[in-house]
Amino acid sequence: MTQTPSPTARIATATATAPEPDRRELRRVAFATVIGTTIEWYDFFLYASAAGLVFGALFFAPAGPQIATLLAFATVGVSFLFRPLGAFLAGHFGDRIGRKAMLVITLILMGASTTLIGLLPSYEQIGILAPILLLLLRILQGLSTGGEWGGAVLMAVEHAPDRERGRYGAFPQIGVPIGLLLASGTLALMTGVVSPGDAFLAWGWRIPFLLSFVLIIVGIVVRRAVDESPVFVEIAAKKAAAKTPILTLFKRHWLLVLLAALTFAGNNAAGYMTTGGYLQNYATTPIADGGLVGMERTPVLLAVAAASVVWLACTFAAGMVSDRIGRRNTYIIGWIAFLATVFLLFPLVNTGNPWLLFLGVSLFAIGNGFTYGQQAAYFTELFPASIRYSGVSITYAIGAILGGAFAPMIAAWLVQTTGTATSVAFYIAGVMLVAFAATLLLRDRTGIPLGPDHEEEQSRGAIYGQRA
Repeated sequence: MTQTPSPTARIATATATAPEPDRRELRRVAFATVIGTTIEWYDFFLYASAAGLVFGALFFAPAGPQIATLLAFATVGVSFLFRPLGAFLAGHFGDRIGRKAMLVITLILMGASTTLIGLLPSYEQIGILAPILLLLLRILQGLSTGGEWGGAVLMAVEHAPDRERGRYGAFPQIGVPIGLLLASGTLALMTGVVSPGDAFLAWGWRIPFLLSFVLIIVGIVVRRAVDESPVFVEIAAKKAAAKTPILTLFKRHWLLVLLAALTFAGNNAAGYMTTGGYLQNYATTPIADGGLVGMERTPVLLAVAAASVVWLACTFAAGMVSDRIGRRNTYIIGWIAFLATVFLLFPLVNTGNPWLLFLGVSLFAIGNGFTYGQQAAYFTELFPASIRYSGVSITYAIGAILGGAFAPMIAAWLVQTTGTATSVAFYIAGVMLVAFAATLLLRDRTGIPLGPDHEEEQSRGAIYGQRA
């Protein structure tokens, strides 16, 4: 059996033989991917935060406060069920016609859906039609998100030098905490300055959604300015595109998809405690309505926004560290950090002190970043070139369903059932341990060649126990 080169040896060989990349084009690609994912996730997190803060009262009021909260979080989760469909469609056409075109399409779909949510009448105005329309627009957001991430990370990683894939792959990843920062910051501005009190519920929440229309124009202009992925250009020149990439993916790599999805599920379940709007709802629900903390909206949103800066820094650091020590080792650091802080988060939030809430979410963000920053390079290196868009997109979508789709709703149910958030911490820790185990079953492929000439090497040996 041929000995597989170590990640360090692969990077050293690539460094010695690869031509010097066009740094100006790399900067354009990095900027385009971070701008695009920032806009996508600003829209996505804006919805999640609004679900925790106002959607229960606006669209599900007849159900009563607690059931309305569960229904609002259910709409957050339902959109995840449509991510695989978005991933299937974007993956198929991304593998067949290219990464760049799909990025622009998904960005337009997300921006249009978010803008229309800002225009929706409430239940009081149009009755049952209001939550139905809200759900339909949330489904369109799910379709968009399912296809957007895979294209963005492939554009970043496939353009990058072999020895810097983690670093450049971290650019679309940091768009996620930046999106959370913008969404939380904008909502904090609206609740604290522009439309405090009842004005926020009446009209102030709509402004951040309507702003998405402006952001989408900026994103399209930036993304259209970058070149297509060099790997896809090579695939097209060699006519090496798979005719049915999704069928090939599940026929040959179904176990790889499952294990990689489980690694993301752990990150997603934990991350959606904050990004999914649950923590915001948990901290701000009035005591009279069954809440346990009863804080004001604005300081909670500001604390989450500030903690997203910590998440951003750790995400980018994880990408860079993974270029030095490998993707798998970086994940292990992240899981240990997560498990060390998961039982500290809610006790700090329960104090009702915004600074301690910020500390708890910031500590949690360390593990969140170190199980996310390297993911773009990690997933890209797992799948063969001809089916890579389908592979990374579908794996990401399945992981999101298994981990984050209904995590806020499960957390809300656990607290209502047990009367304590400790049950939520045990739930998150359990999902993390499953993800940790899946990480240990996958080989580190840092530095593996990404082009279509290396399909045979890319197609085998990603899982321990398989032929390398």
